[in-house]
Parts: sequence; structure tokens; C-alpha cells
Amino acid sequence: MKNLLTRRGFIQKTLAAGAAVTGLASFGNLAVYDPKGLPTIAFGKTGVRIPRVGMGLGSRFCSVADEDESLAILSYALDNGLYYWDTANSYLDRSNGVVSEERIGKILRHRRDAIFLSTKVASRDAGEAARQFETSLDRLQTGYVDNLMIHDVSTVEDVERITRKGGVMDLLNNLKDKGLTRFIGFSGHAGAEAKKLLIERGNFDNVLFAMNQWGDYSESRQELVLPAATERGLGIMLMKVVRPKETVSGITAPELVRFALSLEGPSGLVLGMESIEVVKSNIELLRNFTPMTAAEKSYVASVLSPFFREESLEWSDPGYRDGHWG
Repeated sequence: MKNLLTRRGFIQKTLAAGAAVTGLASFGNLAVYDPKGLPTIAFGKTGVRIPRVGMGLGSRFCSVADEDESLAILSYALDNGLYYWDTANSYLDRSNGVVSEERIGKILRHRRDAIFLSTKVASRDAGEAARQFETSLDRLQTGYVDNLMIHDVSTVEDVERITRKGGVMDLLNNLKDKGLTRFIGFSGHAGAEAKKLLIERGNFDNVLFAMNQWGDYSESRQELVLPAATERGLGIMLMKVVRPKETVSGITAPELVRFALSLEGPSGLVLGMESIEVVKSNIELLRNFTPMTAAEKSYVASVLSPFFREESLEWSDPGYRDGHWG
């Protein structure tokens, strides 16, 4: 990939006030994505069409200790139409030394233009976030990403820090202006009010948030975040879709995926995938997807009501951090 950015401090220097830097990234042919016959959807106002299922390359993927196996998972997914890849600077497994972005980079360096790549920075300090992003580019062996997100926004205090002058919001806008990312967004778990506020204050292209509270619950992301994001034309992706099966009996992963795909509003889902078998299952489900009826959705929602109320959910705890934040 031309214009590979690996020099320490390069991003911070080019993002200095008034810096005029052009041609930092070559986006190439933006219409090369091949869904291999899988159904796709317009990703909000980005102009990009994506499969309704994206590769979640966080904890489940990082649990795969064998490098050849993990690369086979990535290659199989891409060869069969799953080209939306979601990772983060902090996605790693300390028990086996796996770093998500490093694994992805081994595929990315050969097939960059075929992949819609999204990563995240966690720091609320713009300087440190810039350093995280530079590290991500080095690991990923690329000169740009398709989407850069602010990781795990959950509180109003988060929003205040992110949107202050010279903060991380300004950083992301600057990176986009310089051609180091095509689009910008943010992710989050708990904290619907904070997400709504950040959508209203920022100029994002997309948002990624946990699938919780489908129905009349006090912390309803579907009722607060979806309308704000939809009004501004944001691409909307859901995560933590399969997590309920870990704490709620009587529900299967395919049922949870079909339920989430049947919700009105989201563009699609980011699903953690730790084996080729899981990838195959999700491809088959997507290829043959039919929406649930209103009655089916209501039934599944009733089964999941403890999950929707955030009973015993780790990310509802104030100290929760998605991934390993340094």
C-alpha cells in the first residue's frame, strides 16, 4: 500500500495548527468491495454499501491463539463477502499475546482495497489518541483507515472532554480532513443520554452501540440513540448481539442474530467471530435472512427482558472498559 505511515510522531506533526498536508492516503477504487452475493445496505450517509453483518475482531477473535487459524478466519470471511472489519487499538488478549490489529495487518497488507476497515482510539486526550492511532496504522500496515471511532463513550463527562476545543473530536475531524480516515464515528455500551448528546454535538458518519433495551425500559438506546442518529443520516451498527445467550436460557445465537437484524433502524451488526464455523453460520444466516414478525420479536424481547434491564451486565458497571485500555 502506497504512503504507508510508520514514522513516530508523524501524525502529531502533520496535525499541528495550520498544517497543510495533502495526499497522505490513496483510497484507490472505492467501489471494489465484493459481497459475494450477500445482501448489503447503504451505510448511512457514507455512500458505502456494507454487508449487514460485520466482522467483530475483539475478545472472541483475540482468543484464537494460533496465528494461522486466525488468518484463515479472516481470509475465509473476506473470500465469502464479509468485508466490514471492526477492531480497536485496545483489542488484545494478554493471556496469549494476540493483538487484533497486528493479525489484521497480515491480511490487510495484501488485500487493503477489498476491506472496509474500522478501528478505535480510547484516550480522551487528543495527543495520546493521535499516538494510539499512529500505533494502529503501524500494526495494520496501512496508510489510512476507512472509519475511525472514539471508543466506549458512556457518560456526559466523556462527551464534555471529547468535544472541548482541541479535543478528540477535533482530532478526528482533522484526521478526516487530512485523508487518514474516510469516515468518523464513536462506539459505546451504557449511557444512552451521553450518546444522544454526542450525536447532537458532533458531525459523525456512524455510531456503534450495544443491543439493549428493545422496548419500554429506562435506559433505552433504541428509543434515544436511534432517532438522533437516523435524523442525521448516520450509519448505525449494533454490537453485543449474541451476549444474552451467556446469561439467558432458552435462546440461541442464530435467533439473537435474526432478532437484531429484524430491528428497524440499524444498518447492521458487528458480531464477534472466533472460528470459521461461526463465520460460516453467520454467512448462511445472512444469505437466507427473513425478518421476524412483530409477534416473534415481542416473544424474544420478553425472553430477554433481564438482559434488556441490564441485570448483571458487565458493561453497566461504572468501571467497565471495552478491550484492554492501557
